[in-house]
Amino acid sequence: MNIHHRSTEFDVIVVGGSYAGLSAATQLARARRRVLVIDTGQRRNRYARHSHGFLGQDGREAAAIAADGRAQLLSYPTVQWREGMAARAARLDDGFRITLNDGRDAGAQALVLATGVVDELPALPGLAERWGASVFHCPYCHGYELMAGRIGVLAVGPLSMHHALMLPDWGQVTLFLNGAFDPDQEQLAALAARGVAIERTAVARIVGHATVELADGRALEMAGLFVMSRTHSASPLAEQLGCAMEEGPTGLFVRTDAAKATSVAGVFACGDAARAAGNVALAVADGALAGVAAHRLTIFGAPAA
Repeated sequence: MNIHHRSTEFDVIVVGGSYAGLSAATQLARARRRVLVIDTGQRRNRYARHSHGFLGQDGREAAAIAADGRAQLLSYPTVQWREGMAARAARLDDGFRITLNDGRDAGAQALVLATGVVDELPALPGLAERWGASVFHCPYCHGYELMAGRIGVLAVGPLSMHHALMLPDWGQVTLFLNGAFDPDQEQLAALAARGVAIERTAVARIVGHATVELADGRALEMAGLFVMSRTHSASPLAEQLGCAMEEGPTGLFVRTDAAKATSVAGVFACGDAARAAGNVALAVADGALAGVAAHRLTIFGAPAA
């Protein structure tokens, strides 16, 4: 068995200090590894005040969960934290070098990419301002709080059928087609079986809490709205390193194996950047897997290709 020792200043660099990155770094810190976390401070769920569905933290402020995680992580003496954007990644003989956009750099034997994604919303007036407050993408995260009220689904294409067929478990659903697609007979039957109302008139804007104003002047008040965003990576590092990507229903994400290893030896990815869909609980689980796998790599090295 080959036991590896390296001379880089860190054992592992974790890029991204939100839920997945914090979880990965915590596993490594508890293994007494020298860890650097690089973070821009831009959590994907920064627009949502409360987080739901995470065991033991249900209903807490999302920012408070992240702040507690950071404070607990930084209590470990082998952890350092740098604010900033990791702009470039290079593979070296003994590991990797990350350069921040301000010119600072650092090296490590392994990388954990927990960089998250950016949501791209339809260009509908009033939509972006309500993202995370009354406009959502995850029924499991926000559906229950709508108290079985009227829920709107803003269609972006045939994939919106997924939202429309799920959400009747949380309320009375209206699917606003808005010219995005035309359901076929099988889809119409499935929607009818779930009690989903269909509105074909174009949507003009979103006003008030979650009121949908239509092109014909009608205004339909909703308890909340759901829409599928398009997503793209919040960081160029996976692409720079040549990590294989996979096409998900809303955009590309980093392909990983069961241990969160990417196609590039020594690089792991976790959280929303490395799965087709996610929430806080899944991100934390992903991070734990990635952190453990990165720790094992610092001992045994990367497996043979």
